[in-house]
Amino acid sequence: MSAATTRSRTPDRLCAEAVDLARAAAEEAAAPGVVGEHVSAVSEGDRVVTHLFECKEMGYRGWRWAVTVARASRSKIVTLDETVLLPGPDSLQAPEWVPWSDRLRPGDMGPGDLLPTEAEDLRLEPGYSGEDAPPPNSALPDVITPGALADLVEAEDAEETDRGGEPVDAALPVIARGTIASVAEELGMRRARVLSRYGLHIAADRWDEAFGAKTPMAQAAPAPCVSCGFLLPLAGSLRQAFGVCANEFSPADGRVVSLAYGCGGHSEAAVMPTPPRPAPHVLDELGADAFELGAAGDGPPGAPDQH
Repeated sequence: MSAATTRSRTPDRLCAEAVDLARAAAEEAAAPGVVGEHVSAVSEGDRVVTHLFECKEMGYRGWRWAVTVARASRSKIVTLDETVLLPGPDSLQAPEWVPWSDRLRPGDMGPGDLLPTEAEDLRLEPGYSGEDAPPPNSALPDVITPGALADLVEAEDAEETDRGGEPVDAALPVIARGTIASVAEELGMRRARVLSRYGLHIAADRWDEAFGAKTPMAQAAPAPCVSCGFLLPLAGSLRQAFGVCANEFSPADGRVVSLAYGCGGHSEAAVMPTPPRPAPHVLDELGADAFELGAAGDGPPGAPDQH
């Protein structure tokens, strides 16, 4: 171990003895009566020492006032460096900050809330690819400015208006005909970004976990949703695995369900049998048995006459 390292770990004597100077600096920075006892002196380097004092302020349990003092080489005058409030080993601290994108959970959004998506969100991909650049030897200029496109569109719209068409609203965005954006708009596909394959897979996993074949409801169902009349199939590739439940009495009403999911509200569930009628009582204590009474003298031998 070098001598410099030994000196840096050993508090300087003059700086370590400057407890009163450090306390005065802490009391000046803190509120009255919140600077407690002197805890320790820590060497920060050659002729640099940090004095730690207890903090008695409410809400800062375990925190300490740290006052750093130093002196120049061959000088006996100790000067003040800085005063800060630092947490101690057993101090009460706030939890580590978590970005809002990691704290957000399904159902947290409310009316008026905005949820921005990142430009490089893996769940999304461009809705259409390609650049709206003019082909070689095109009549359009190499650099198409918005003003040039607007002039071309206005000329074509004016021609359509002269033929009896409706006038064009100037407030609408101007899109040059023949561009990829205009073709996508005509086909109803003008979305800047669409769901990527990754976004499709994580959505499918989320739906299958909530309303899939492994849920307790599906395990006890009489039949899967693939044969239910209340199922509305989805379009595209998801049609092979998911649909939307339209049974108002189902727990998945209006939800995306797996075709392997099921519940007791299946359209083809067995009809409940008619409750059986209870068997008659063996002993009828409510009714009365009728007995025919014979004429006088018709009784058994030895029986008295009835008058």
